[in-house]
Amino acid sequence: MTTQARPDPPRRVGELAHRGAERFGDAPALVEAARRLDYRELARAVDDAADALAKLGVGPGDRALIVNENCAAALVLALAATLRDAWPVLVNARLSRREVEAIRAHCSPRRLFFTTEVSAEAARHAEALGAGPFPLPGVGTVAVGPRDDAAAPEPVPDDPSAQVAALVYTSGTMGAPKGVMLSHRNLLFAAMTGAGLRRLAPGDHVYAALPISHVFGLASVSMSTLLAGAALHLVPRFTPEGLAGALADEGISILPGVPAMYARLLDYRRRTGRAVVVPRVRFLYAGGAPLDAQLKADVEALFGQPLHNGYGLTETSPTVSQTRLDAPRADLSIGPPVPGIEIRIVDPVGRAVAGGEIGELQVRGPNVMLGYYRAPELTAEALGADGWFHTGDLARQDERGNLFIAGRSKELIIRSGFNVYPIEVEGVLNQHPAVSQSAVVGRAVAGDEEVVAFVELRAGATASAEELRAFAAERLAPYKRPGEVVILAALPATSTGKVLKSRLRELAEKREQRNGG
Repeated sequence: MTTQARPDPPRRVGELAHRGAERFGDAPALVEAARRLDYRELARAVDDAADALAKLGVGPGDRALIVNENCAAALVLALAATLRDAWPVLVNARLSRREVEAIRAHCSPRRLFFTTEVSAEAARHAEALGAGPFPLPGVGTVAVGPRDDAAAPEPVPDDPSAQVAALVYTSGTMGAPKGVMLSHRNLLFAAMTGAGLRRLAPGDHVYAALPISHVFGLASVSMSTLLAGAALHLVPRFTPEGLAGALADEGISILPGVPAMYARLLDYRRRTGRAVVVPRVRFLYAGGAPLDAQLKADVEALFGQPLHNGYGLTETSPTVSQTRLDAPRADLSIGPPVPGIEIRIVDPVGRAVAGGEIGELQVRGPNVMLGYYRAPELTAEALGADGWFHTGDLARQDERGNLFIAGRSKELIIRSGFNVYPIEVEGVLNQHPAVSQSAVVGRAVAGDEEVVAFVELRAGATASAEELRAFAAERLAPYKRPGEVVILAALPATSTGKVLKSRLRELAEKREQRNGG
């Protein structure tokens, strides 16, 4: 028997569309409510979009900011930008005006694009920023903002492993936007890893509600699907009833999600009493947030198969570890490291801990970012001189190589798969004239975390919790907004004035228990 040689992996993200056309032809590539594109049509759409970018003045080293919710136009623009050697900057349209402006100011894009056909939020941003309609053949109409002739292009290395293929923003620990520079090598390594671990193949249908503005949705879901010749079902906004319909009627075989998505599907079934029919699902997995044992058990009972678990970060493109298809876990392990990377677990002074002991997880390999854009000091701190990325997460590894996350050394809150840094929320609350100081912590709820803010008012000032929540809602993306605001006479603090967040976390949990959580 003759074995057909596997094609060489692509070296550049832009090759995904052309290789798909050559290998998979008229197989479905992108599926959304308004249209379906096969692989040949996808390649034509990407080429046409690249020509459009050239006419709009987007060239090598330029940043193209794409304010979007999941749709074919956003993904086609991202792929087309890489053909122009430009940097696609995918930004969630549900960010506030302030947040979009902060990213725009930081990355200095040549042009701004908005996926107005699928997102009312994108349309509002487009109107506010003076963008006008622009047709993209095959994928509809987007809005395009004025060209910024003052935006200086970045150098473009010849080596794809050193060239930025996407700039992905994650909230900064100091409240400022932090742009993660990911190379072609980073993203394609993630795509190959995802396709291999899930055994993706033509005929698979992948549910893509995870935002492509996040690297989980961009590389691990979308690019892995296109690399394998499967069909990507693009969903602008997740709803449990939409997922139930797609599972029953659209042949979904691969279901990636954050735990909160699964929790909402279970709530939908309990609330409506409707059966959730899953005729074709063969692989489901969770990532982006800690997985709860009860949620895992309930999801597995619903689907009749294991819920796989994994771990990653924006800076690692994202996947670091994942449970294996042939070795599902009954516990909450995040699985062994993915093939091709190195991990180590170290104590606070950088020495390797003994087997099974807890320490900081560090990662090195082709998945690790190039660095933070325009932040060399942050890059040096995160990567170190030896190229090991310091995750800031605490982990242990068992004798079989499986990893377990033990906690986060950072104060990061992960809500619905999105990173929320407390200092950013605190910075907004502290802008209110009645607020003296605030402290924000995360509180575990079913399949997710929620944001809880504790506030100390200025002497003589008055403000209600609802007033402060409304103030924050005007200035923060929905996933960053506090689910609860608690006003205290004084925040607990040490003798030096440092707020004791450990006490606030305990108080947040007690309030949840008292309220019947």
